[in-house]
Formats: sequence, C-alpha cells, structure tokens
Amino acid sequence: MGTYYDFPWIIKARLGVVGGVDAKLAALKAGLEGGVRLIDTAEIYNSEPIVAKAIAGLPREDLFIATKVMFLHLRRDALVKSLERSLRKLNLSYVDLYQVHQPSPFVPIKETMAAMEEMVEKGLVRYIGVSNFSLKRMVEANDALKNHRLASNQMPYHLADRRVEKDILPYCRKEGIVLMAYFPLGHGKLTSSKALTDIGMKYGKTAPQVALNWLLAQENVFPIPRASVPVHVTENIGSVGWRMSEDDRAMLERSYPPPV
Repeated sequence: MGTYYDFPWIIKARLGVVGGVDAKLAALKAGLEGGVRLIDTAEIYNSEPIVAKAIAGLPREDLFIATKVMFLHLRRDALVKSLERSLRKLNLSYVDLYQVHQPSPFVPIKETMAAMEEMVEKGLVRYIGVSNFSLKRMVEANDALKNHRLASNQMPYHLADRRVEKDILPYCRKEGIVLMAYFPLGHGKLTSSKALTDIGMKYGKTAPQVALNWLLAQENVFPIPRASVPVHVTENIGSVGWRMSEDDRAMLERSYPPPV
C-alpha cells in the first residue's frame, strides 16, 4: 500500500447537506468531469447513495472515496455495522478513507482505533482518519494505533479562521497527517472579500478561487469545498493550476492574521 499522498487528485470535493438530490448529483458529476477524484461524505449526511450514482461506471482505482462514522457508532460492533452499511450505500467493496466524524466522550479511543485497524486488515478501509479532533484527541488517536497511523484530520480552516496553525497543523506536518480543510470559504465570508477580490483581478480569478489557492499552497493542507451546484464546482476547479506570488500571499495573511 502506498501513502495517502500518492493519490493523484486535482481538487477535493465535499458533498454537503444542502440542495436537492438532482442538484447534488449534477454537482458531483460536474466535479468528476472537471477532474475531481476525491469525494468526501458521511453516514450522517444521507448522501452516500448519491455518491454511488455519481461514480457508477467509473474505474474504482481512479477514485478516492472518503466517508465518516458518526460518534454514536464508535464501539467496535457499531462501527463495523456502520462501515458495512456505508459500503452498501456507496456500492463499494472498500473506502479509501474512513473517518471518525467527531470524538466520543464515552467510548475509549483505543477501542475505536482497534476497530479501525481491524477494518484496514480486512481490506474494507485503506486509510484511517478523524474529524473535529483537537490536538490532544488527535495525539491520543494516533498513539492508540498499533500498526497504522492517522492519515488525516478534518478541521475548519480558511484565511479568516487560522486557529489550527497554532498546534494542530504543526503536529500534522510533523507526523505526515493531512489536514482536510472544511468550510474553506468561511461559510461565504470570503466570497466578497475585497482583499481576495483585488488579488484575484491580477490573476483573472474570483475571490473564492484565491481563497482556495491560498489553502492549496499550504503544506499538508487539502481544502474540501462543498459541492452543492455545478457552477460552484466549476469555479472551485479554477483554483488549481496556478500560484499567486509570495508577496500576494503575504498581503493576504496580513489582512487575515492568525489569532494570538
């Protein structure tokens, strides 16, 4: 098995919980046609069957499918059942990345990680990830793994919210863990940013494309913008294939400094 980084994606897509079934399916297909190869979903989104429809007929080895188990299903038997259910809904024999959606205050992380490793050994999962884990909980999860290591942690991260840079991102870089940045456009806060719009004009790009490009240039960071409608997916794809100057990056970072 190669490393998590070996997968040749172009941009990352997250299937959100908004929009109708037809809109979501159209958005996913637009992304796949535009080169998207990573789709991130979760059992709690109720969107795994839509993903199955979108990827039907595509070569499995060309896709990277990630899903999540909810915090109520982190006991060993419940996790196994959740994974089996997700695989049926996705119409897949394995998922590339299986993630704990959020930590449980009741289930020992060792039990959950042992179950995760068991699923990897059975060939049902390729990589183990977490989501919404603080540094302390991420370290605990990583240390609980015996034969594997965490591949990823999903956290909110964008120019207007740089809290992960304090401790989580440095740990991820040290351990070779990917930070999957959700809400990379800050719930729309960055779509009309003057600083981003001004820089975008220099490159013929929109403010969202600049915001995503800033994240894409970060080491160990993969933004996963929500895929809701085709036009937004197409716009997101325009964030790759170019790079802003270091001066422009520095200007953005001065405009959106990290918390002290």
